[in-house]
Amino acid sequence: MEVTAKMRFTGISARKARLVVNEVRGMHALEAVDMLRHMPQRAAGVLAGTITSALHNASENLGLDQDDMYIKAVYADQAPMRRWRRFAGRGRFKPWRRRSSHITVVLDEVDAADDWLEEAI
Repeated sequence: MEVTAKMRFTGISARKARLVVNEVRGMHALEAVDMLRHMPQRAAGVLAGTITSALHNASENLGLDQDDMYIKAVYADQAPMRRWRRFAGRGRFKPWRRRSSHITVVLDEVDAADDWLEEAI
């Protein structure tokens, strides 16, 4: 059974978040959280919190075991940019863009039918 958790409007650009997201796709959820805790990127902490939230959703709402969960899908989409102007000399201005992203994590249970996951790990 699939479990979803979303972290919306994070203060990290989607391009930087995708570098971390691509590392954990297809891993066991608890192993991914342990790995993310030791990564220096700021997106790693946000992604670890989102995976932990999905694990808690699985155990509290559906009564699933956290040890049997793996990351079925994870992606970082671009969220709205915050734009403002920084005034410069000679009547000009320089646009500033603060990029943000939405991070989505989908967890699923490891079944006997999911032999490909065991071979990948």
